[in-house]
Amino acid sequence: MLVEFNQLPETSRVWIYQANRSFTEDELAEIRSKLDMFIEQWTAHGSDLESGYIIEYKRFIIIGLNQNLNNATGCSIDASVHFIQQLEKDYNVDLMDKMNVSYKQGEFVAYKELSEFKKMAKDRAISKNTIVFNNLVATKAEFLEHWEVPAKDSWHARFLN
Repeated sequence: MLVEFNQLPETSRVWIYQANRSFTEDELAEIRSKLDMFIEQWTAHGSDLESGYIIEYKRFIIIGLNQNLNNATGCSIDASVHFIQQLEKDYNVDLMDKMNVSYKQGEFVAYKELSEFKKMAKDRAISKNTIVFNNLVATKAEFLEHWEVPAKDSWHARFLN
């Protein structure tokens, strides 16, 4: 059951998929349509899952699930992963690699492999105040408070001097 992301309770579980590039406006329209259809049909053992999504910075797909009604099961999580993998194929984009880092350079969102991010930290090309995206947040509340944070306040801090 598709609902507006902002209507989901703060305890909702979230999954964040970051793309290795920005989507075009045409791609975003298609992806939104595909997300609408997927979430409308997304179930766990035949029960509807109250879910919503947002797309941020033309590159992050955030799916939220109200676990107060029904929890995702192994099969329903597998279905969402298969859906994301199909988006990867359809748009020739990487959405599943959690070992890459996105951060802000002004209003621009940069995307680097973790090894390159570590080197940039060592070379002081980024600082503890660089805004990073902590895609490890697990709930909507964490997403709202701790997704876009200075590197010093995220797992990224371990790479900074």
